[in-house]
This record gives sequence, structure tokens and C-alpha cells, in this order.
Amino acid sequence: MLKAYCKDFWRYRFLLQNLIGRDFKLKYRRSVLGVLWSVLNPLLMNVVMVAVFSSILDMRGAGIENFSVYLIIGQLLFSFFSEATSSCMSSMLAAAPLIKKVYIPKYIFPLEKAGFALVNCLFSFIALIIVMIFTGAPLHPTAILAVYPLLTLFVFSLGIGLILAAATVFFRDIMHLWGVFITALMYFSAIFYDPFTMGGSGGAILQRFIGYNPMYWYITAFRAAVLDGELLSWNMIWVCGLCAILALAAGLFVFRKEQDKFVLHI
Repeated sequence: MLKAYCKDFWRYRFLLQNLIGRDFKLKYRRSVLGVLWSVLNPLLMNVVMVAVFSSILDMRGAGIENFSVYLIIGQLLFSFFSEATSSCMSSMLAAAPLIKKVYIPKYIFPLEKAGFALVNCLFSFIALIIVMIFTGAPLHPTAILAVYPLLTLFVFSLGIGLILAAATVFFRDIMHLWGVFITALMYFSAIFYDPFTMGGSGGAILQRFIGYNPMYWYITAFRAAVLDGELLSWNMIWVCGLCAILALAAGLFVFRKEQDKFVLHI
């Protein structure tokens, strides 16, 4: 099965590139600033969230030295996951007219959406660099290791996206439920706080609960490499890798099993 997927991927690689390019042009069509919004949006959100969580609500927790960089890393990675999975989810419905006319491997469409989200995320990292320069955060040699949590997050997002894409064809309500789930997940991914600096019984419960959230591990591994200048721990490596492999395997299995029924329901 994997060999067949790889063969189709290579055969339709140019289609994949064109689809990503098309989505990129459509997203910023008739926009004065265009692709600059990929940088300005996380920057402006970072300013707002820093003001809210560090000054007004004081929810960031103690011991976070560079809260702006800490926060924007969480923002960017979670936004990538949210965009990738949400766009994958509706990819089969959007591609219905094309699927009914010509043969194209159906997984190309969720893959294209996840790929576009990754490209958009890479542009958004310019905002991270700007915040690091503005706050005087050092550029550690270990920053190159951040490629690992980013790529494994891409694989994880694609796997979840394939499941959502297949399920949404049969149950449209998933699009609404996923929006609620993503909102809840954001508050349990340690984006704007450090759960391990929070004391009391509530902090202990929160730490244990968040430890089961894959997004926490991807974000924490990226922060360790970029912000803290540390090597990735063994737990970060195996949790990020295992979650990605399991999600992709489950996604490919579900998608392949149901894909022949798509034409009858889209």
C-alpha cells in the first residue's frame, strides 16, 4: 500500500505543486499586503496576547523568561495544526467536481491542503524571527533541531486530516464539532502558560492531563530547540515520532478503506 501511495505521489507531484500554488494565490488575491499577512497576523496576535495574558490576566505562570517568544512559538505551531486539519477536513467536498470527472488519487487533495498549511507556516516563521530580534533572544545552534518537531507535526496533522477528510464525506457535522474541539484543545496545549510552573493540586492534575496531548510535545520540543537552546530529550523524540507514525498509519488506513465510496456521497 505504501509503495502504491509513493508511486502515485511521484506521478502527480506536479499537480500537487500547482494545487498548492493555486491555494496560495487564492488566499491572498485582492489583498493589498498579500503574503505579508502571514507575518503581520501572528505578530499582531502576539502583541495582543502578551498584553492580555502577562498583564491583565497574569495567566502565563512563573519562570518564563522570554514570554513573547514562548507565546509566538505556541501560536504558530498550533495555528499550523488547526489550519492543516481544518482544510484537510473539507478537501474532498471542495474537490468533488474534479473527482467526478477525472481520475486523481484522492489523497492528493488532503495532502495538498496540509502542504499549503506548511508553506504558510514557514512564511509565518518570519514573525518569530522578528520577535526574537526585538526581544534580544539569542539564536542557538540547536535551532536546527526544530525541524524534527515541525516535520513530525506535519505528518501528524496529515494523518488526522486524512481521517477527518474521510469522515466528513459521510458526516458533515464533523466540521462543526472539530471547530469546538480545536478551541478546547488550544487551552490544553500550553500555548500561553507553562503547566509545570503552576503549583497546587490543580497544577498537578493539569500537568498529567496535558502530558497526554501530542500538541504539547510538538510545541515543547520546538521551544526547547529554539528558545532554550537545548537538545531534544528522548521523550520528545519518541513521543513526537510515534504520534506522527500512528496518526499517519490510521489516516491512510481509514482513507483507503472509504475512498471508493466518496463519489456516491460528495
